[in-house]
Amino acid sequence: MDVEQVAGPDAFLERARALLLADEARHNLAFGIVATAQAHPELYPDVRGWVANNGGEVVGAALRTPPHNVVLARPTDDRALTALAEAIEDADVPGVVGAVPEIDPFATALAERFDASVETRVEQGVYALHTVIPARETPGSMRPADPADRALLLDWVAAFATEVLHESVSGDARRHERSVDARLAGGAAGFALWEADGRPVSLVGFGGPTPTGIRIGPVYTPPEHRGHGYASALTAEVSALQLAGGRRFCFLYTDLVNATSNAIYMRIGYERVCDSREVGLVRRATG
Repeated sequence: MDVEQVAGPDAFLERARALLLADEARHNLAFGIVATAQAHPELYPDVRGWVANNGGEVVGAALRTPPHNVVLARPTDDRALTALAEAIEDADVPGVVGAVPEIDPFATALAERFDASVETRVEQGVYALHTVIPARETPGSMRPADPADRALLLDWVAAFATEVLHESVSGDARRHERSVDARLAGGAAGFALWEADGRPVSLVGFGGPTPTGIRIGPVYTPPEHRGHGYASALTAEVSALQLAGGRRFCFLYTDLVNATSNAIYMRIGYERVCDSREVGLVRRATG
């Protein structure tokens, strides 16, 4: 088995597309990163891919946009997990994101390569929706976000990153600005707001398209506006609009620790397709 390293989103997709399409929902993150890099190269200027081949057949793949984690695809041959880990030379890799169970042996092999230990950071569920079940009647209505909402979007995206993704408050603020600006520029990605009593009370984003679907998120409601069903109603409407626009399904990630959010999404038609895990690589101290 050999591993080929490729550079750029087009080259990676050309080599790994068939493997990723075997389970589009499971691989929605990889598809979304590639689509975003193609549409907005300023967000991911450095796209690195590794493709494992066995007898001319692609049996495994991984993707990275430094300084972020490696994103792992599900292999058709488990030997590809070790082969991919041995081929990755990025010593600054902070961790790995992938579905269960393939994430665990790959993360262990990568940790051994870089003399690190593994640390589970986030446990998530991957959900897919084909038909929306309307949410209960909720005061207010949806509207698209526009450039006039930029300051609000930045505040709420940063709050979501801190609360849900456990990012540091002192993280890369410019990264959030670039992401928000790219979505406000139009195309396949964007934001919607739920307004009640004339003011925004909840946010839902959409982006990271796959060949036939799109990822929903972030979903954020400030604490003072929670408990009224705003996020449920907005997620349902945004998902329905995406399906009406030609998407075959929508995807989203949930924090498995938050049973409430998992139940909310299931009530509007999302079904859990697999679990995903973010595993950090903790370098051992040297003396």
